[in-house]
Order: sequence, then structure tokens, then C-alpha cells
Amino acid sequence: MGGAAVAIGLATWAVLAGRPRVAGVLALLAGVLLTVSGALVRRRQGLSRLLDAFVDRAFDGCVLGAVAWVARTHDRSAAAASLIALGASFLSSYVRARGASLGYDVEEGVGARAIRCALAGLALALGGSAWTLWTLAGFMALVATVRSSQVPKEERLAAEP
Repeated sequence: MGGAAVAIGLATWAVLAGRPRVAGVLALLAGVLLTVSGALVRRRQGLSRLLDAFVDRAFDGCVLGAVAWVARTHDRSAAAASLIALGASFLSSYVRARGASLGYDVEEGVGARAIRCALAGLALALGGSAWTLWTLAGFMALVATVRSSQVPKEERLAAEP
């Protein structure tokens, strides 16, 4: 997780410094490290799982937040897409955590994490491509919708005798 946090910090710095391709490579590296970390701590409880979730949220907040900040003046479409992706990602994470606190099985697979990180890294590697960011925003909206539908389903299953 430490390596992923360093890669996230460097990717954020590269975005803010106007080096999107370098940021893309670093974001892809962070995504690989986060995916491996997520697979290793998936069934654990405690501090390692909490830190993994924290670093995962930091990826979105730092990288997508930096993209939105930098793109706000010259590519409003990319800025809007990164903000929508960021919001949908945080909503998805909240629904998962809330469902888990209620005892529901609303788990995030490492596949969704890998796709999310890969799309963000690819968008940067392509120079801040708006269409890739919109693809990421659409994917994250879909993930949030699916997770949100899982909670009522789990509620119905819990209510059945």
C-alpha cells in the first residue's frame, strides 16, 4: 500500500505540473499496486483493510481532483467528467461501506478497481483525454447504480423467513 500511496502522490504532482503522460504511467503503476493490495487484503478485517480503502479513495481524490483542477480552464469537458467520476466513485464507496455496516454483502471486487484505475491512467497517458474520462464517469455511475441496487436486494433477503 505504501508504494501505491507514493505513486499516487507522484501522479498527482505530475498532473499539477502539466505532465499528463508521466502522470498516466504513475497512475497505472498505482492502479496495479492497488489492485494487488486489494486482492491481498480482500477477506481480512482490521487496519490493513482500512488502509487499503483509504489509499484507494486517495487515488480518486488526488488524481481525479488534480485532473479537474488543471483541466478546468482549458478543457471543461474533461474537468466535468473527472468530477462526475470522482463523485460516482465516492458514492459507490459510501454505499459499499454503508451496506457492510448493516451486515449486507455489498463487496467491491478487484476487477472494478482495476478498470477504474486503468481508465484514469489511460486518460492521463493519452494527454488528459476527455472521452476516456467520460468513459470512466459512465463506468463509475454504473458501479454506483449496481451497488445501490444491491442494498435493497440484501434488505429483502434479510427480511425473508
